[in-house]
Amino acid sequence: MRNPNADENNLTMTDFWCDFCHAHWDDETTMIEGHHGSLICDKCLVVAHKMVVTESADLSADGYECTMCLENRTQPAWRSPAHEDAHICLRCIKLAARAIEKDEPDD
Repeated sequence: MRNPNADENNLTMTDFWCDFCHAHWDDETTMIEGHHGSLICDKCLVVAHKMVVTESADLSADGYECTMCLENRTQPAWRSPAHEDAHICLRCIKLAARAIEKDEPDD
């Protein structure tokens, strides 16, 4: 998401926010982009992955729309505790995790 007060003619990194915690993008935060500019930060993704993939939790609301893929989903999802309208489905959690994994430098 974008800072609602951002100057559309002069956007900076800090004008882009995680849809799930509203943290702004900076040099130390990895962001994964979904459809229509939706974003999830690495910290929220770690929590979502742990809850939904590792612990098999389903924190979704009935009939939710995934914030990242914009699809109405029935599979398990993580719902942001800070912004309850923000959901990420199991499929998007796995896709985002793979994207971050591929982006990490080799040691």
